[in-house]
Amino acid sequence: MLAEKVMATKNHRVVVTRHGGPDVLHMIAEPLPEPQPGEVRVQVLAAGVSAYDLMHRSSGMLPGTPKPPFTLGEDVVGVVDKLGAGVTAVAPGEMVAGATFKLGLGGGYSEYLCLPATALVPVPDGVDPVQAVCLVVNYLTAHMAMHRTAQVQRGERVLIHGAAGGVGSALLELGKLSGLVMIGTASRYNHDRVSAMGATPIDYRTQDFVQWTRELTGGGVDVVFDPIGGFRQLWRSSRALRRNGRLVWFGVAATKQAGLKVIPLTLLMVALLKLLPGRRLLLTPDLSKENNWYRNTLAELLDLLAAGQINPLVAARIPLAEAAHAHELLERGGYAGKVVLVTTL
Repeated sequence: MLAEKVMATKNHRVVVTRHGGPDVLHMIAEPLPEPQPGEVRVQVLAAGVSAYDLMHRSSGMLPGTPKPPFTLGEDVVGVVDKLGAGVTAVAPGEMVAGATFKLGLGGGYSEYLCLPATALVPVPDGVDPVQAVCLVVNYLTAHMAMHRTAQVQRGERVLIHGAAGGVGSALLELGKLSGLVMIGTASRYNHDRVSAMGATPIDYRTQDFVQWTRELTGGGVDVVFDPIGGFRQLWRSSRALRRNGRLVWFGVAATKQAGLKVIPLTLLMVALLKLLPGRRLLLTPDLSKENNWYRNTLAELLDLLAAGQINPLVAARIPLAEAAHAHELLERGGYAGKVVLVTTL
């Protein structure tokens, strides 16, 4: 499936040259990185693009954002190119998937990247690397929210916000495997996709999701999964719950429209909801601090993909050199699934 390897002498990497719009993303050429002991050099085939990439690109006010120039990208799939000293768990030529958490912020928008061997999980033969990269952050986040945080039970009723997005569609697929009764908010354009994945769609633009959810369930859902955030959004999500229901909050996608001011307002509502009786607000653990769970669960998800039991939605496959276009697509919205950068080596 992989193209014949071309011996490269340069690494091309997309950097954020300054904080701003998509136009601040530029590709540079540099010497190939050399793996240190315990590291693996990976020839990247696919790199995920996320809302967090947009947040770090647009402003230096977000905690953890380095000073430019820096490279974005939390998740990659590629081929092992060179081993650092002491690495025996993977072999040259093997396809692997991994997150860049241990590097700090990102790094995935590259043709070559060095990662700790402990961050890499083998990808089964025959798996599409673009679909595989959807699992590394999106499906792990969904799995964590659904099974570690909410601890869902078969037959429970759940509301999934952003159901056609990367994490939302992952929640739908994992929820269907878990036997959940699902409702999903999405734009009218994506309702057929949401329905096909086993959920009842609600148009968040024209329908009151609190009213519709309570009517569809006769009083509210057991769990709401909210990656949107925002003061009013979280309050309304809590009102869609039945008594003693669980609200799982794990993102601030609302920053795409409203900017970083959403974050302190979100945290204020989080604090308020923790004080209110009758409902539980739950926060997901940090994926980067769950290495054993991360490796084991990613391997399980890759096996499900290889077996055809999950089928990640890919919104677009965009060449690495056109990373700015990928960011424009995320900011514009109106797509379903995950946007992925692909290399052309």
